[in-house]
Amino acid sequence: MQKSKQSKNKIFLVGMMGTGKSTVGCLLASELKIGFIDSDEWIERSSSLSIPEIFRTKGESHFRMLEKEFITQSLPEERYVISCGGGLCIEQGMMEVLKQRGKVLCLWASPEKIASRTHSANNRPLLDSENPHQKITEILNKRREIYQSSDYVIETDELSASGVVSEIVNIL
Repeated sequence: MQKSKQSKNKIFLVGMMGTGKSTVGCLLASELKIGFIDSDEWIERSSSLSIPEIFRTKGESHFRMLEKEFITQSLPEERYVISCGGGLCIEQGMMEVLKQRGKVLCLWASPEKIASRTHSANNRPLLDSENPHQKITEILNKRREIYQSSDYVIETDELSASGVVSEIVNIL
């Protein structure tokens, strides 16, 4: 059942895959002594399918629908840090929905850094390409404007996960 009014007490971490959203989110939640949810993990648990299986069997549009349902119908009322899948805020109107429910912080990294962080991952269906670096650059260029419209953008290339957490705590 959808709650009639979501409190605006969430911290949403958005950005491209490989920017550290899950790692930072878990550390940040621990630092703030609040709960943590990774949207991709939630979707995998609730659908009993891995992200690559969802993409392969049901398609990207179905996955985006599951992301939207998670944000609009399944968020807890309590204060939480939520690590959002890289494309969650990209769909029309989703960034606004996130901003209505909390603070949106974009973790930003260069294509080179993202490529080095994701080179051995086999659970990244959007990077299933002969030239992952080029694919990363294309995706970043497409999503840049939306990512940059977050409440805050944090450059992560030169920061450790704990350094990013410190930046976020200073912002909050």
